[in-house]
Amino acid sequence: MSTQTPAATGTGPEPGRQGPGPGLAPRLDVVDELHGVAVADPYRWLEDADDPRTVAWSQWQDEAWQRWAQQLPGRDRLEARVRELMATGSVGTPVHRGDRVFRTRREPSAEHGVLLVADPGAEPRVLVDPVALDPSGTTTLDGWRPDVEGELVAYQLSEGGSEESVLRVLDATTGEVVDGPVDRARYSPVAWLPATGEGRSRASKAFYYVRRLPPEQVPADERQYHRRVYLHVVGTAPATDVEVFGEGRSKTNYYGVWTSRDGRWLIVTASDGTAPRNDVWIADLSAGDPARPRFRTVVEGRDANTGAWVGRDGRLYVFTDLDAPRGRLAVADPHAPGVEGWRDLVPQAEALLDDVAVLDGPELDDPLLVVGWTEHAVSSVTVHDLGTGRQLEGPAGRVELPGAGSIGGLVGRPEGGHELWFGYTDATTPTSIWHFDARTRDLTVEAAPPGAVQVPAVVSRLLEYPSTDGTVVRLQVTARRDLLDGDGIPREPAPTILYGYGGFGISLSPHYAPDTLAWVEAGGVYAVANLRGGGEEGEDWHRAGMRGAKQNVFDDFHAAARFLVAQGFTTHAQLCVHGGSNGGLLVGAALTQEPALFAGVVCSAPLLDMVRYELHGLGATWNDEYGTAAEAQEFGWLHSYSPYHRVVEGTAYPAVLFTVFDGDSRVDPLHARKLCAALQHATSSDPAARPVLLRRERDVGHGARSVSRSAGLVRDTLAFAAKATGLSLAD
Repeated sequence: MSTQTPAATGTGPEPGRQGPGPGLAPRLDVVDELHGVAVADPYRWLEDADDPRTVAWSQWQDEAWQRWAQQLPGRDRLEARVRELMATGSVGTPVHRGDRVFRTRREPSAEHGVLLVADPGAEPRVLVDPVALDPSGTTTLDGWRPDVEGELVAYQLSEGGSEESVLRVLDATTGEVVDGPVDRARYSPVAWLPATGEGRSRASKAFYYVRRLPPEQVPADERQYHRRVYLHVVGTAPATDVEVFGEGRSKTNYYGVWTSRDGRWLIVTASDGTAPRNDVWIADLSAGDPARPRFRTVVEGRDANTGAWVGRDGRLYVFTDLDAPRGRLAVADPHAPGVEGWRDLVPQAEALLDDVAVLDGPELDDPLLVVGWTEHAVSSVTVHDLGTGRQLEGPAGRVELPGAGSIGGLVGRPEGGHELWFGYTDATTPTSIWHFDARTRDLTVEAAPPGAVQVPAVVSRLLEYPSTDGTVVRLQVTARRDLLDGDGIPREPAPTILYGYGGFGISLSPHYAPDTLAWVEAGGVYAVANLRGGGEEGEDWHRAGMRGAKQNVFDDFHAAARFLVAQGFTTHAQLCVHGGSNGGLLVGAALTQEPALFAGVVCSAPLLDMVRYELHGLGATWNDEYGTAAEAQEFGWLHSYSPYHRVVEGTAYPAVLFTVFDGDSRVDPLHARKLCAALQHATSSDPAARPVLLRRERDVGHGARSVSRSAGLVRDTLAFAAKATGLSLAD
């Protein structure tokens, strides 16, 4: 039940207050009783972005941020340096289809990357350029996939900062759009069938994809859900697409689709939201109509994540953490694909199994399996016999990477061969594409980013520290080389940013980051904590920081802050924490649980009202990670750490900057609005020294953005952190 009193009256901020007065930020007597607990929600009205009170409040926040930002020293110089560090441009891993090569590339001065195709002996041609389609820069290329023959490309664009991917198909020879638009295709994979499949012929090409049901068929508050798998024939109306999978299953299911190159095998995966488990089915399309595949179960109802595909050798390959939290690779007969028939090819090891690729060209004496691993988020690559899975002996069994960094996907030719491509990056190295020749074992750079930049001389170290319960947690710390003593510690404590995420099994691995380098170059220290809840140490590490164990993540983060101070890297007065999305929840919990540990907090696109998070954005898909307020025990978990509900009036809170994006369809900006208002009301800190501010962007979403938007966001978050921690940006 809920009670509410009328809004306070008034028209403007009270003199001397850092936030808007009661006229713009009334505290209403809204109280819900949940599982016998009274839960106050005084800023419930800020959930409605169109409420005139919210509009006025948001305008006040916009103006307050602009006034504060304009007096931040070194802000323009910082943006210029960030843009220089971003001017590497980028180049993607090549995707081969016969003699054609597809890849993305961003020139150093470009706002977005473009999709290119190269024919033999010809210069690459642009197929999709988001800026040419939308000079405002608010359209993003979300995904793309060529067909089997390399003649057509399915691609997805989100337009106007909407994050709502629209699917189209273009002719790779002419660049002409030949199909689409197909809407409601957000997060959709595309799995092409060949023009001529085994035992059948097709007048037109077709692909499987995932699409939400039409809005008129579902409740208004569920239109982001209810996905299905469809078969689409190029050139036909999307309304005639045949639904092949998903009816009767959970409304929050996400689906994956994969087809073999010969068109014989279809694999469908299903996960309920972001749960760390999924089900997998396989269908032999040669046995019937592709519009009515008959599925066999690969795995269903098991508490594990599993991927599967059929190799060119006819075996079913199963990549899974079932009974192996660090991952294993098994093989099976695709005609008898169940768990009982799986046989380990690469068993679980100490490192995490990250990726595999098959090299089976006629140039090789024996087919090979190339395996990517990570250990404490650092990548390595080994080479194995494909038949037995055994690692080759001696130097032949390893690919020596250029450093202690991270690799991207291992990609070979779909028809087989002896070549492999992957991306590599580390703290000071922008991603380059490397080529591995299995005949000669040569590893060379195939493509470097097009822009050259001068990177500061830094040292990046992987350290260990004990968390509150004694668990060993790892911390990647980067600092300017000339500021360190012989033990790798700053000669004097330095302004420091501590970054974390700690959720959904996502790993924070070493990579080239312009924001890190700009901060460190200015004399700061940048630390990234590999907290429980992430994927750096495997699925057990993830589960040690989810659901009822979520407090472990926050404890790990607090312990990282104390470790950095104890080791002399920084002081509490020089420490700022930063996190986004689930990491925004992390720093929101940190500032409300341990406000004295930090001088500043940058909280981006955050989840903060954990009692009502399922009601907004994509929150309903995350309750396996966090729990649901509908269950008494799980409500107890959520309410115990929900940052919005832990604000205590009269507390000296650190300086806080919330950054939100009006086009964010994943995490609703209402979370930041509500905690911002609560902190502005409650804090006893001097607003001139430790303000609570909200920076809002329009026409941009949770993820992809233009370079100028990215540079502006980095500029403001780093300038805010510098002000909070005392880092001088004058030089």
